[in-house]
Amino acid sequence: MPRTVAIVQGRMGSSRLPGKVLLDIAGQPMLARVLSRARRARTVDLVAVATTIDPSDDPVAAWCAAHDTPVFRGDVFDVLDRYYQAARQFAAEIIVRLTADCPVIDPELINQTVSLLTVHHSLFTDHLNFSCNRLPPPWTRTFPIGLDVEVCTFAALERAWKEARGKHQREHVMPYLYEGVVFSGERHPLNTEHGTLYTEHCSLDTGLSAHGFRIAQLHHDPDYGSLRWTVDTPEDLELMRRVYAHFGRDDFSWQDVLSLQQNQPEMFAVNAAVVHKTAFDVDERQKPIRSTD
Repeated sequence: MPRTVAIVQGRMGSSRLPGKVLLDIAGQPMLARVLSRARRARTVDLVAVATTIDPSDDPVAAWCAAHDTPVFRGDVFDVLDRYYQAARQFAAEIIVRLTADCPVIDPELINQTVSLLTVHHSLFTDHLNFSCNRLPPPWTRTFPIGLDVEVCTFAALERAWKEARGKHQREHVMPYLYEGVVFSGERHPLNTEHGTLYTEHCSLDTGLSAHGFRIAQLHHDPDYGSLRWTVDTPEDLELMRRVYAHFGRDDFSWQDVLSLQQNQPEMFAVNAAVVHKTAFDVDERQKPIRSTD
């Protein structure tokens, strides 16, 4: 199997919640929570952190050094270059992109998304270059915000690194891979293969992007894309502290969190008014290229 490296991007800067990646959640920094859960993914060989060379991110690098966590420090704004250089340093053949503000990221969901690329791509005529469980607007998200997983081959990342010129393509890492994707319109059911568990609620779309990358997006039915389990504001942080306090451990699944929200919706009301900020709130040029067919 190819060497799979999960790279968690995290830095101290945040417009709405400065220093959030090292803020406490039930006795551990949020970054530690993300790393602990990512390490449980059996499809991942190594979990590393990618932060920046800016002095403000020295605390992130110091925490990683003190906790035996591989870390790469790279460009502040060119996050694509940061990922590419980190992938080279850690000899990654498959790259899993995660972010440090998602403390309930699910190991099994990582397994499922990775397996689309490393196993299930054999179901199709050509090998896939990129798999994910969400794409930004105008495509539809069906998993809760905060469970985002993006996976690509090193060859695809290297090609994006060489060819991508747009500021948004460099800042948000993966857009060059999926821009302008046209999906087949046919949902493929998934079952349990090679130790990867897919429920009857999972299916996937496949398509070809504007730059010729073969894409697979994992879907969930019913659609839970409106649920917010990420941390970008004090209200979000309070919710995650409540979730961790409820379970008293960090090996719960995303379905456990869903059940908790369905049974105790008042717990989740704390961040109900938070508006989700996407990459496309910043610059019109970041909107995906649409097919003219």
